[in-house]
Amino acid sequence: MKTRRDFLTQAPLGLLGAVVAGSALAQAGQNPAPTTPPPGSPGAFNTAPPAGPKLTTATFAEAEKLQQVTMTEAQREMAVASWPTSMAALLERRTGPRKVALEEGLAPATTWFPAMGRAHVGPAHDRFAPSRVAATPLPAKDEDIAFASVAQLGAWIRARKLSSTRLTKIYLERLKRFDPQLRCVITLCEEHALAQAAQADKEISAGHYRGPLHGIPWGAKDLLDTAGIATTYGAEPFKHRVPKDDGAVTRKLNEAGAVLLAKLSLGALALNDIWFGGQTMNPWLLKEGASGSSAGPASATAAGLVAFAIGSETQGSIISPCMRCGTTGLRPTYGRVPRTGAMTLCWTMDKLGPIARSVEDTLLVLDAIRGTDPGDSASVAAHLDYDAAAPIKGLKVGYFPGWMKEAPATELDRAALEQLRALGLVPTEVSLPDWPYDDLNVLLFAESAAAFEELTLSGEADHMRVQTPDAWPNLFRESRFLSAVDFVQADRLRRKMAKEMERVMGEVDLLLVPSLRDEMMVISNMSGHPSLTLRTGFVEVDQVRSDWAPDPKHPLPKLARPHRVPYGVTLVGRLFEEGTLGRVGRALEAKVAVAGERPPGF
Repeated sequence: MKTRRDFLTQAPLGLLGAVVAGSALAQAGQNPAPTTPPPGSPGAFNTAPPAGPKLTTATFAEAEKLQQVTMTEAQREMAVASWPTSMAALLERRTGPRKVALEEGLAPATTWFPAMGRAHVGPAHDRFAPSRVAATPLPAKDEDIAFASVAQLGAWIRARKLSSTRLTKIYLERLKRFDPQLRCVITLCEEHALAQAAQADKEISAGHYRGPLHGIPWGAKDLLDTAGIATTYGAEPFKHRVPKDDGAVTRKLNEAGAVLLAKLSLGALALNDIWFGGQTMNPWLLKEGASGSSAGPASATAAGLVAFAIGSETQGSIISPCMRCGTTGLRPTYGRVPRTGAMTLCWTMDKLGPIARSVEDTLLVLDAIRGTDPGDSASVAAHLDYDAAAPIKGLKVGYFPGWMKEAPATELDRAALEQLRALGLVPTEVSLPDWPYDDLNVLLFAESAAAFEELTLSGEADHMRVQTPDAWPNLFRESRFLSAVDFVQADRLRRKMAKEMERVMGEVDLLLVPSLRDEMMVISNMSGHPSLTLRTGFVEVDQVRSDWAPDPKHPLPKLARPHRVPYGVTLVGRLFEEGTLGRVGRALEAKVAVAGERPPGF
């Protein structure tokens, strides 16, 4: 192994003179024999064996433009001489000769903890008391059964008015019938589902009822590992990837007795709604995508093809498709749900959460999937306190006055605030500093590029379907040129921002925000706060909507007439206080009374 000390004793002084100031012999062009430094001499920076390609001052002059810094010509000359023996050698891990493979699932040494050292965050105790749902007479139509809530389906199954096998067959038939329109399924797990359903029926008949998800069919965003069943990430390079083990959430749902129906689509590598099989569509408006990246889970749930689904969010991937498809999405506090066996995009931001057709359903699922797992160092054993009957009167709901007055807020956002006031909550103005929050995305881009380094450097990313400037292949390549210094500074800004969110959440019990407000999408995902997105009404659109950057060469099509589509708001809660979101969200859901409307044709 070459060390700095080896280099000092073995390297020609002519080379050292190019990188170590003060060598008169080297400046005279001499090349004396190596010398041994006196015992006890420390090593030194800038003395590694030279590595990398030849550089010129023009190399640095051009690189300065990427980072928006400026050096003098003398400083560039020094950098040209020293870079091969100072910085270039730091890339040996991937350039060789001693390459080190970083296996999938290996997390960075540093971990983000939203509590930032506070010992007591979230509820003081566990309490899970959902509403009581009666086993009403079973509807005559399969369609009405398919659109029933998880809670209602569970009541029927527990009372043996409905078998898991019959329910599973209803959903399988609907998946086969409607997937050609929606393109929401990557892998249909028919045999697996029927076997799990039969087992659930057998256990329930024997009196072994596991809980509210026993026998309930669900769909998994296809970044969640399933043993022996393909998990493709929606991307061409992973089409034939078959994991050996279940992910932690898959395992927890298996233990709850849930029935896996299908691996549902996601935008490739968790971006937007286009995967290797095409674009997943919005059941409310089949001319537009379902939004992403949890496109399949939102589309399938909205169309009544599954009882619930598991999605994921790094920055908007539960909120956005739930807005588009009119579903309910619960993004848990960072660390609440273990991510072992789920595709990594960003270690310090990824979150797994439920997508359903009602607020309480998301809490039923959260209770089953929460907890710790040794494979996820960020997972925590936090309490969950949800009592559907607990009062909400007097809770303070924070809002940002300026945000509520301008786009993307609509009259429905403003109406939701008044509806919460009518429910007894106290609207309270809050504010955050006017900082460049998008700068925090240095962390998003650097982490994601690191997660898919081999895919990028091998050229495999070039085979992905979408190659636009705002797609991952280009963003991964560009991210190679982000500054490590700016990464650290963004991390420091993250802590500063999180302290501001701590202040705001100390003033109120929850926030009401326009769901697609960019600042809060970045802030709350970076701080790790939980959110609940739910439908509160409908708006009319006269143009197809898209997640992708505008392309003047391919403008989005206009609609022949305005089209009525769902619209919702987002509640942001205190860390680990998803129970409060559930109580308030459930009351708002009942107040606006629009959750039961179904997309036409499904």
